[in-house]
Amino acid sequence: MDRVLYQIDAFTDRLFGGNPAGVVPYADGMTAAQMQALARELNNSETAFISRDASPDYDLHIRYFTPTAEVPVCGHATIASGHALLAEGWTAPQTVRIRTGAGILAIELHPASAGFRISMRQGAIVLGAPLADALVQRIVAALGLQAADLDTRCPIQVASTGHGKLMIALRRKACLDSLTPNHDALKTLSAEIGCNGYYLFTFDAGEPGVLVAGRMFAPAIGIAEDPVTGNANGPLGAYLATHRLVPLPERTLTFVAKQGEAIGRTGYVGVAVALDQHGAPQSVTISGNAVTVFRTTIALDTPPQQDPQ
Repeated sequence: MDRVLYQIDAFTDRLFGGNPAGVVPYADGMTAAQMQALARELNNSETAFISRDASPDYDLHIRYFTPTAEVPVCGHATIASGHALLAEGWTAPQTVRIRTGAGILAIELHPASAGFRISMRQGAIVLGAPLADALVQRIVAALGLQAADLDTRCPIQVASTGHGKLMIALRRKACLDSLTPNHDALKTLSAEIGCNGYYLFTFDAGEPGVLVAGRMFAPAIGIAEDPVTGNANGPLGAYLATHRLVPLPERTLTFVAKQGEAIGRTGYVGVAVALDQHGAPQSVTISGNAVTVFRTTIALDTPPQQDPQ
């Protein structure tokens, strides 16, 4: 049967910027094998599949696939999914509850008059323990860095709002831009640290109004480099608040993160971290624009009754 298929650039308002994602807005009845095959064919870092198997607890079900694996949730593909829903004429309430592998989350859809901007309330905040020095040394070597490149104010640890990334701060943007990681070594280390993504960032962003610039590598799940990553910049906000690495306002920490510049796909993520009375992070919301690259249809075989076991 024919399926509607979008290619959408997320975290940008310009074609060929930000992070491309595939979106199938009517994925009901597709098998996991079909989803994986289509994600592999598109070869974006993630492709999202939206099903309308609503329940009293949620409105839509979204599954996310890299070219090689299903992942629990993806920030930029969720932003792209919201954009696709608006483009398809979504008229339901603007707050949409989505079922993901990281739990039931909420997205806000802002229609065309607001520039198709989408916001996403992310999952529970979890910060792991800082990594041991010996492991840090191996990660630094795998990334092609020297110890002197690190911003020592910032502990190296996994931060998650549903799909964790290892936070690594660098002193200078020139170092960030020139990274040449050993992907095979990073794959091996991912199994040891229980995290498939390495998010490197710097406060030396080089642009007014932007707090941090970053890059993210996840070769263990088939992503050599992800252009702009909601699942990195969102938990980064919780990480910054936890360690008080930036001045904290009374209620909400807000900032803009830039990513993708080094590979010619600059995008911008808005991050808002709700704080309690003591300044501890309670929840994270990310937001961004998106733009349609193309909408088409693709003919897929009728799925079997069940996926192969």
